[in-house]
Amino acid sequence: MRLLVLGGTRFLSHSVAAEGVRRGFDVVCAARGESGRVPDGAQLVKVDRDADDGLDALTGDFDAVVDVARLSYSWVRRALDTLGGRAGHWTFVSSISAYADHRTGSDELLPPREVDDVQELYGNIKVASENAVLAARPDAFILRSGLITGPGDGSDRFGYWPARMARGGRVAVPEVDQQMSYVDTRDLAAWIVDAAVKGLKGTFDGNGPAVPLGELLRGIADAVGTDVELVPVPESVLVDQKIAPWSGPRSLPLWLPEDFKMMGARDPGPALAAGLNPMPLADAVAGALEHERSLGLDRERKAGLSPREETDLLAAL
Repeated sequence: MRLLVLGGTRFLSHSVAAEGVRRGFDVVCAARGESGRVPDGAQLVKVDRDADDGLDALTGDFDAVVDVARLSYSWVRRALDTLGGRAGHWTFVSSISAYADHRTGSDELLPPREVDDVQELYGNIKVASENAVLAARPDAFILRSGLITGPGDGSDRFGYWPARMARGGRVAVPEVDQQMSYVDTRDLAAWIVDAAVKGLKGTFDGNGPAVPLGELLRGIADAVGTDVELVPVPESVLVDQKIAPWSGPRSLPLWLPEDFKMMGARDPGPALAAGLNPMPLADAVAGALEHERSLGLDRERKAGLSPREETDLLAAL
């Protein structure tokens, strides 16, 4: 199989390319080559997706194309125009951020916006991109990913918790009534490559089964295996102490505000039936912690609490 990954130098696209190489496929990664290295055994073709002719270096036909374009409608449109007729199978990685209502978890989508590089319109751009893919390739596989963890994760969200548990001691955890799911990048990559091999088509939410957030955090602590005391912090205290939900500085990752309570609880049933096979939590935690240690457990984080911030929060109880 000749597999083209639009990307291939970091996180999910790197995992997809690595999975293709592992299976003995001819893997071509199309990227600038500035964000990292492609997996050993894959070929890098340097491209510029901002240029009208930026994909012209990609020659010949491909059995499958995987596009992980994150925040650019024009990238998606240009790839379809250039490669859509030369690919046996097409995968587009979208996001559950495409949904309009995370309070109830309905299937209503955001209005599409055909723009580039506007973070506040991330979900709208994904909807527009999905529409473009389906117009050109009605047989496409569209994967709306949930919270992705594992090697290469640059968000610091899921990884905050294994890293924090590894330090031991009293750990501030949000005391909230909320479900949360996750999926490891290696599991998504395996499913994406399986989809290419089998010709899977349709639109799926790409996340594992949801569990109560407290249960998930206890499971992470058990998997890490250090001596910790999980200290529940009521949501009212978190708000009073100006702790942010989900991500960013001075935050407790994976805690979701009321308007987003169902974002981590999308139904995984169709994806599981179609071949997504999530690894055990212990294995996902091990991969996340190994990645965290490679980055440095004491580094300045994009998400989570510093030791001093956590100490101050616990003192407020």
